[in-house]
Amino acid sequence: MRLILFFLLFTVMTKVLAQDLQDSSDTEFSIQKFTWSTASVGALSAGSLYGLGKLWYGQQSQISFHLFNDAKNWMQMDKLGHTFSCYHVTRGLDALFSWTGLKEKKSLLLAAGIGLTYFTGIEILDGFSESWGFSLSDMGFNALGVGLYVFQEHYLQAQIFKPKFSFHQTRFAIQRPEVLGSNFIESVLKDYNGQTYWLSFSPGQMGLDKWPDWMMLSFGHSIRGRLKGDAMSYGGITSHREFLFSLDVDLSRLNVKSKFLKGLLKSLNTLKIPFPALIYANGKMNARPIYF
Repeated sequence: MRLILFFLLFTVMTKVLAQDLQDSSDTEFSIQKFTWSTASVGALSAGSLYGLGKLWYGQQSQISFHLFNDAKNWMQMDKLGHTFSCYHVTRGLDALFSWTGLKEKKSLLLAAGIGLTYFTGIEILDGFSESWGFSLSDMGFNALGVGLYVFQEHYLQAQIFKPKFSFHQTRFAIQRPEVLGSNFIESVLKDYNGQTYWLSFSPGQMGLDKWPDWMMLSFGHSIRGRLKGDAMSYGGITSHREFLFSLDVDLSRLNVKSKFLKGLLKSLNTLKIPFPALIYANGKMNARPIYF
């Protein structure tokens, strides 16, 4: 399921590239662009939901619609993934509809509505699966991701606080490859021990004059030793949280002349740049010279 979400994210980010390849002065509404964009998004959304229903959920036992409380599973790392995905999908959709010339407020509302509707559709599919269920906590974190983008765009007129993602391989996937991934790609999507979700911001974008607006401070959250979603200890290993502080780079603020490269950097701005990091865990502070 996570692979489908990231595929959607990648697809809408390519529309950001299309936006940057256009003349910035071209802001007049185009019915052709709008029709093409909405049709593409609709087809992608419907197609991916249909594919999920047939290829993923079709392999699972189906029962009547029900709720499922997984708020404590994986120490909320999967919830942060929902927030991250919803934020960036909304960001990509807003960029796409802005490219069509749609007015700012309408573009923002349409992007938020489509993003939240899409992720709600996935939760509804979960609701009919015997192995899962409709998760109210998932919906809450979905709304948080959409809301974070909408709030900043509407009230701050800028995306100052940017959710980002990083990953490093861990030894825990080897112990439960069927759950945490049997190869690198699977582990990126499944091994929460190797994932870190960050919130990056630049003091220079908040009024600190001498601070470069491309240099960011970043706060992260990760976990370690979690082998089973609802179990603090498993296989003799006890899990714990990690809170991190590091630096980051706002790739969208780098001074590059190529419109293609500028758009590409904007797309890659979902990823946290490796830097030294301070890590607080189990009441102790540690440092790493480089953290992925």
